[in-house]
Amino acid sequence: MSSLPRVCFAIFLLVGLTAIAVSQIPKETADKIDTTVALAYQVAAAKLPCKVSTSGRSRMLDWKNIDKCMAQARLRVNWEELASQLKQLRPANISEGDFASAVENSLSRQALPYNKVFRVKNAEALLPLTNSILKYAPEKALMDQPVFPQKGKQPIGVFAGVFFYERAGALATGNNYKLALFQYIDTQGKMQTPADKLLLDSYGVPWGKIEAQPGFRFPVDMLPGIGRK
Repeated sequence: MSSLPRVCFAIFLLVGLTAIAVSQIPKETADKIDTTVALAYQVAAAKLPCKVSTSGRSRMLDWKNIDKCMAQARLRVNWEELASQLKQLRPANISEGDFASAVENSLSRQALPYNKVFRVKNAEALLPLTNSILKYAPEKALMDQPVFPQKGKQPIGVFAGVFFYERAGALATGNNYKLALFQYIDTQGKMQTPADKLLLDSYGVPWGKIEAQPGFRFPVDMLPGIGRK
């Protein structure tokens, strides 16, 4: 068996196991999870959408305002309190892992569309693929979208998924942190990864193509005691 079929089989198996885990959650519990998660999104969206525009002659939206907007929305939620509320919903016969999968599923299904987070007038603008945009994006939010460089009228390829890169912190802290990065399939059909790890506004996807798609999803690992490392 070649490496590609093995990878595909592993992904299929993982998706299948996740679906089984979520299906084990009683409907009453799943509904309560959805209600609790929906309220958290409502709190986060209290002052959204944020007005975002391009700067100068660039088609790229201002990454600083985009990251600031998402950070402020995240800070409106009391994550410890939300985690505590969710933990109280876990039935005794459901494992922590299965419950975390159900919460993660709810967080993804109720992700806010990009146009509910950002208000953009120019449909031709590019949404910058910052580390933050990638961190909060649902799994399939940007798939197959053309990826444009900051300077250039032609796409370098199509978006092919998000992965995480662990980076060592300063020597004084000794802590590691994760950056969300992306892959793309170039015009020759080859999988590529941007050379720079700190993504700000080097690459973007067309706003007009993704504005109505769910794009701002809370990762489950933001919930203490529920999220898996």
